[in-house]
Amino acid sequence: MEDCIEVILEEHTSRWFSHQQSGRNVTLLIGSAFAGVYGLWSMFCMPGLRVPFRLKVPFLPSTKEQTLNVIKLLEGRKGYLADLGSGDGRLVFAASSMGFRCTGFEINSMLLAYSRSKAWWRGHMRFKMFNDDLYVLMWQMGVLEEKLLKELPEDARVIVCGFPFPHWSGLMMSTLLENRPEGLLTDHKPEPAYTGHQ
Repeated sequence: MEDCIEVILEEHTSRWFSHQQSGRNVTLLIGSAFAGVYGLWSMFCMPGLRVPFRLKVPFLPSTKEQTLNVIKLLEGRKGYLADLGSGDGRLVFAASSMGFRCTGFEINSMLLAYSRSKAWWRGHMRFKMFNDDLYVLMWQMGVLEEKLLKELPEDARVIVCGFPFPHWSGLMMSTLLENRPEGLLTDHKPEPAYTGHQ
């Protein structure tokens, strides 16, 4: 009889422990998932939200359509290309494959490392990537506009995805490129009357 009670208790205890073990596994799995999501967020998104925090600059990759539109605007041109906020380097790689000598500027060091490793893996040698604290947001486009107007050569082409310049009119706007849901894409050129002062 004693053997029977011990066997019954042993079976009951082992069932209880296996049920408790599966609960621990579920908790461990959920905790690991949250830790993984937080880890990815802190590597790719949080560096864009660092000081000054009020600027809040998260990583928003260029869509395939935006990249194709930029390539379309660059057709027939050669020379140098600078991508401000290059992210994972999509536009830089696309322009580099067209023969441009490219420079990408990115604040997020993880995206910069990703771009550099992707470039090394693909054997791209026609571009450079820099980790710079460069913030250009909608309310700062006027300052960038003045700087570009003063420093760029006459034949330079400026392509903007998302934030238009306040005083430049679009040189090439079509229904294909105008006010797309993924952002405004225009090829800007300064108006002759604009002197850089309001």
